[in-house]
Amino acid sequence: MRKFVMIHVLLLLMAIAISDTPWPYSILMVAQLVYIPVLLRLFCTERDWFWKYYPYVAIPAYTAVVLEQVVSTEWNGWIASFYLLFTLYVALYGVVRFLRRGFTNVEEFAMDLGLVYLAMGGGWYFAFVAGVDLGFSPLLTWLTAIHFHYSAFILSVFIGWIGRLHSSRVYQWAVVALLAAPMIVAVGITFSRWIEILSVLLYMYGLGVIIRIVWQLPFACRLQKWLLRLAFSALAVTISFSMLYVLSTGFGIFSVTIDFMLRFHGVLNCVVFALFGIIGWSLHVPPARFIPPMFPVSQIRGRQVADEIGQIGRHRGLSDDLTVYGLSPATVSPVIIRLYEQTVDFKLYASIRWHRWFKPFAFMYSFLNKRMQQINLPLHSEEVEMTGNIYTLDESLDGREQVRVWERKVGEQTIFTAFYSQHATDEQMYMNIALPLPYSTMTGILELHAVNGGLQLTSKRTKSASDAGVYFSFSSKGLCRLPLEETFFIEETENGTLKATHQMWIFSLPFLTIDYSIVEE
Repeated sequence: MRKFVMIHVLLLLMAIAISDTPWPYSILMVAQLVYIPVLLRLFCTERDWFWKYYPYVAIPAYTAVVLEQVVSTEWNGWIASFYLLFTLYVALYGVVRFLRRGFTNVEEFAMDLGLVYLAMGGGWYFAFVAGVDLGFSPLLTWLTAIHFHYSAFILSVFIGWIGRLHSSRVYQWAVVALLAAPMIVAVGITFSRWIEILSVLLYMYGLGVIIRIVWQLPFACRLQKWLLRLAFSALAVTISFSMLYVLSTGFGIFSVTIDFMLRFHGVLNCVVFALFGIIGWSLHVPPARFIPPMFPVSQIRGRQVADEIGQIGRHRGLSDDLTVYGLSPATVSPVIIRLYEQTVDFKLYASIRWHRWFKPFAFMYSFLNKRMQQINLPLHSEEVEMTGNIYTLDESLDGREQVRVWERKVGEQTIFTAFYSQHATDEQMYMNIALPLPYSTMTGILELHAVNGGLQLTSKRTKSASDAGVYFSFSSKGLCRLPLEETFFIEETENGTLKATHQMWIFSLPFLTIDYSIVEE
């Protein structure tokens, strides 16, 4: 690591020595030649494809940054494109990291988005060097490149590492504010000073929370503690002057010039925040708290026709024995137990209700799901009968145990083709349901709970270590947790029939409710 850092420091000193540009332009160059490569070395610890191809994109990129200091020709845009390609490569790594994990662990998501933001910084840098007219002055284009390198990339990585040491609801909201602020700044600069003020307020709120957390955290050593306290505290000063600058340029309330912001705001962020922060984190990088789920996933992909891959007769229900979930006739209605163990003996009538705000999306999706014959729900809310059967599937095709296929139809249209199985983790049994999609699979992992004689199946976790959730996968190597939640509650009515409600949420917003009336034949 020491040799790696020294190479990049020497590269920076050489670039500064041969450069004839004003000194403030070095603020971006420091990030490009030192801060970014060092942070990537600290952050990307897995020696996977990223480091395998890293030299082929990084060396031309760093060379391009140095050449841009001394070469002023019509080829400047082509030279800068090497750095842009490098930042796109880093952004791709951020996307791949996210897809291997999904919408969980906000601290890791912050770092993933930081990697993506770096590509935006690379785009603005390319626009500045190539002279691309984006509707802004060259100075503002260059300042925006700095903004995405420091306030978007470096800050996102730093707050991600903070999240590995601290987890709370207030931290999560602070991260949301800080991740949204870089884009809101860009919108504000383009359209409205009021939006720009909103972005600065988001920064002030998020940084205020993070600074408070940093001063309370027990770090690995005293030196790291004080370096990071100084680094983050510097942001309290710089963001205050950012607000004064916005009020000055937009409303004339204060007199803060761009030259002052470069000398004070820029240098303070470059030296105290970024340099002290990187030195502090280099003393000890906290390990990730995210643990990849290890439960079995169906290997079946694409549209499937149940009677072509399965056989009727061996299994009559979605589960052979509900007692493996800790349920019994004493806690759950015997009729409900029969429904899951003898599913073919019941008739289902369903009323589908798409929530009003989601109906346009459901309408657009309907053109696709009719072709896939998967999650092919009607757009109307009239009650329909769902027919179908239970098929036994060869376990070698799926990869899980005791797999059976439940195909549900409305008329001749297939609504669901769901592959049911189960698995246990830490002595807790989960229902493991796979919905094959083109080249992929969506998997619902459900907890089962007895509730007042009824049965609740839910993807909402009752404890942090639970497997419950809705996942998406292209292969068995990574599971992307989706921002979806579902709960299915079934109970017996007074006349002995069953009624059930299936609710689904996306980003905690309800979008689908299905009411079932279930009758035993």
